[in-house]
Amino acid sequence: MNIHEYQAKRILSQYGIVIPKGMIAYTPTEAKKAAAKVSFRGPWVLKAQIQSGARNKGYFLEKKAGRKGGIRLIKSRKDIAAEAEKMLGSTLVTVQTGPKGKQVGRVYVEAYNKVKKNFYASLVIDRTIPAITLLVADTNNEDITSLAISAPERILRLTLDLITGASAEQIEKVIEFLHLNPKVFKNMETFINGMHQAFVDYDAVMIEVNPVGVAATGQIIALDAKMSFDNNALYRHKDISMLQDEYEEEDRELKAAKYGFQYSEFDGNIGCIVNGDGIALAAMDLIRTKGNNGTACFLNVKGGVDKDKIAAGIKIIMTNPRVEGILINILGGFLRCNLIADGIVAAASEVGLNVPLVVRFEGTNKDEAKDILEHSKLPIIIAEDMEDSVDKLIEAMEESD
Repeated sequence: MNIHEYQAKRILSQYGIVIPKGMIAYTPTEAKKAAAKVSFRGPWVLKAQIQSGARNKGYFLEKKAGRKGGIRLIKSRKDIAAEAEKMLGSTLVTVQTGPKGKQVGRVYVEAYNKVKKNFYASLVIDRTIPAITLLVADTNNEDITSLAISAPERILRLTLDLITGASAEQIEKVIEFLHLNPKVFKNMETFINGMHQAFVDYDAVMIEVNPVGVAATGQIIALDAKMSFDNNALYRHKDISMLQDEYEEEDRELKAAKYGFQYSEFDGNIGCIVNGDGIALAAMDLIRTKGNNGTACFLNVKGGVDKDKIAAGIKIIMTNPRVEGILINILGGFLRCNLIADGIVAAASEVGLNVPLVVRFEGTNKDEAKDILEHSKLPIIIAEDMEDSVDKLIEAMEESD
């Protein structure tokens, strides 16, 4: 789950990290009032609040928004309302949103902070170790993704201790890497270990501050912020769950979440329904090695569900226009295979089955599940194992072209 910049900044500020003074606004009038409260004098920074990076380099689809991007420097208070009106209700397109873009429903009015230097900082989980890893780079206004490809040596990677965070030696290494004055040590320590503690406390999977500003006084300022959280841990953080912006979620992803399912979309043409991350990844790899276009989406169902919930999940997959074939791969344990079979029949009977569907069951009540599908008289193909299921689906899809 992702949250907006202003929400992420509020969380980071609880850990001693300095953020510019700012206020959220939903109307042009609110934006003008917010500017007066944020700073008596300008300039101000007006920021479109969509869950995407590179907003400053983005563009709006509507002419009324003008040619400027999603982050604008406003020097006069009288211009705040006019610029906010241009942004609100308009669609901002960035390299991360895709060509459809995202509609701006709120703007963040922030006091402008003059800094001497900017740099990039983030915390992510390196699953190959596994450990929380700090990434730091002097990007010089370059895109961090491009930098990682063209000049990876310009990115410092440090593995942090889960309990204690960054050591004094690691803080010094960051300062030296960025060519900063050693006198900023205390501020840098507060910044990095504040990020680390927030990461651990909130079960985050990513915290990114881009850019981080270094003021003439040595103060370290989070000029932007982005946070993503582990969906599986949200039950521990009701306050974070309440921050979810449903307007930012894809309709199918939102529906799946309401049933307790994990749903993800990709660029391929096969929809996968599985009950476990391991099975999902194995199926995706196998589909890719078979030379198909790849996975369009996968729905990860879990135990503790009934026939109606399973049917609802399957309908989500069936209504994805990218899907040209469906692969259902279930390893029944706590989740009984016959429940999945009942759900398949219910969903297919209601929505219709206009693409090939291959099912592979293994585990609890698998024979009963196969009987249910066979007696349904629906054009469902039953496979014996994972490779057989992928082969049969690709063959059926080629025959249906």
